[in-house]
Amino acid sequence: MKLDISTKQIGDVSVVALTGRVLLGEESNSLRERIKSLICEGKKIVLNMANVTYIDSTGLGILVAAHVSAQKQGTALCLSDLGNKFHDLLQLTRLLTVFSVYATEADAISSFGVLAQSVTA
Repeated sequence: MKLDISTKQIGDVSVVALTGRVLLGEESNSLRERIKSLICEGKKIVLNMANVTYIDSTGLGILVAAHVSAQKQGTALCLSDLGNKFHDLLQLTRLLTVFSVYATEADAISSFGVLAQSVTA
């Protein structure tokens, strides 16, 4: 299953919803470029991981690099809707302490001081 990436704007927050597998290859390059462009625009980013079925070390590397890049650019990136399997993986790799993680997309958006109800697609 290929990786589908969809983005919506809610105020100054970009919500990037991922569906599928985050693996080494063209799809992970697309994800890297999408996040990089949002960071360059100064957007705060929520990565909704609810529909991620698998992530390899390349995918984890992209997330860590994006987090570091966002911090350097003075913006932020957080994760939402991890699911048990992905949550356990982040805990095992000790990356759970690196990211801001929220149970829901709405909670993640609210953490930036934006009301999740003001959705603009």
